[in-house]
Amino acid sequence: MTEKRKEKMLSVLRRRQPELTVVMEDIHDPHNVSAMLRSSDAVGIMEVQLLYAGEKFPKLGRKSSASANKWISRRQFKTVEECFSKLHAEGFVIYATHLGKKSKMLYELDLTKKVAFVFGNEHRGVSNEAAKLSDENFLIPQVGMIESLNVSVACAVTLYEAFRQRLKVGMYDLSQLSEKELLQMFDAWSRK
Repeated sequence: MTEKRKEKMLSVLRRRQPELTVVMEDIHDPHNVSAMLRSSDAVGIMEVQLLYAGEKFPKLGRKSSASANKWISRRQFKTVEECFSKLHAEGFVIYATHLGKKSKMLYELDLTKKVAFVFGNEHRGVSNEAAKLSDENFLIPQVGMIESLNVSVACAVTLYEAFRQRLKVGMYDLSQLSEKELLQMFDAWSRK
């Protein structure tokens, strides 16, 4: 490994955000999953949650994901209750994208806390159960004729609002990982 590659990996690991995650609920299009993984990597997410109760996780092409899935851990769940119970036990606040009357605007949320974002199936959106069991539902404000964005675009817009808020308060300036965790991750990454 070159010194340049080593420094790049350590720099990326120091900016990883273990207190930020994405839950993909039955996203079936591999291009959407790949784009969501790329956006997740771009803002420093370490792990995504795969909630697949009604769909099968799609086969990802190496080209379309640009190997982003190589740098992000994935944890699988078969039920909303199992996934949300685990995230709540770990201290995450769960925000689901949902076009409901009580949904808050994305820009009203404090995204500097330990946050899990739930994005639902391309056609159905998040399940009723996910919307109901989330701590809050939110929407991305729009003024056009179409009322929702493509799921991977919604994910990117949401993650970059979290990135903006976290950057503003310095959460990318100091490593969120302990030195031991950082070295363990570096060791794992250097074998990829």
